[in-house]
Amino acid sequence: MRSSYRVASSVLFAAVFLAGCSPTATGGSAASPTGTTATGPSSTDARGGPDRAIAAGAGPQATYTVQKQPPAGSCHFRYEKGEPLEDPACTPGAISPAVTQANLKSTICRKGGYTSGIRPSTSVTGKEKALNAASYGYKGRMGDAEYDHLISLQLGGDPNDPRNLWVEPPDPGHKTGGGVNNAKDPVETKLHTAVCAGKVSLTAAQKAIASDWTTALSTLGLG
Repeated sequence: MRSSYRVASSVLFAAVFLAGCSPTATGGSAASPTGTTATGPSSTDARGGPDRAIAAGAGPQATYTVQKQPPAGSCHFRYEKGEPLEDPACTPGAISPAVTQANLKSTICRKGGYTSGIRPSTSVTGKEKALNAASYGYKGRMGDAEYDHLISLQLGGDPNDPRNLWVEPPDPGHKTGGGVNNAKDPVETKLHTAVCAGKVSLTAAQKAIASDWTTALSTLGLG
């Protein structure tokens, strides 16, 4: 009789214990606070983090205004083999909602060009550049640094979203006073050519250059 009692007690204890376990502990998925099922990321980006969608900015505007920049000293350059990269916390990139895979021929791939008609004037970007230089703590000659669209306009980057613009220092070995000259520009052009030729999707090109422009071509198998 005691043996039967012990078995029944063990079964009852196990049932209560399992009922109190979280779904994660038993191999299920954890419920989020809103009641929906939270699942892990399906893939990772070039930085090793979740492969998140890039934020969309306001797109081309008839009139641009000077955008607020991150606080002075809050952003920090990274370097890959000496080449400068942006701070992903300050400059994660932003795309233009006006450019999609479906309308490439009438936007970034159209004959006659696209970017000149949507680019903010230097009266706006000049002020933003000075503010962004303070954000990044850039102390070099302003004429040697490019106020750069992380996701370039020719890849559907947003024209004036502060998340998509940063003061890019000159390349290693650049002669002071030599003006803007960096290795990122040819990468942008090659990606644009590949997108317009249908070799890679617009989204893939945008994500690759936003993650790490120095590896964007190799990541997409373009060289």
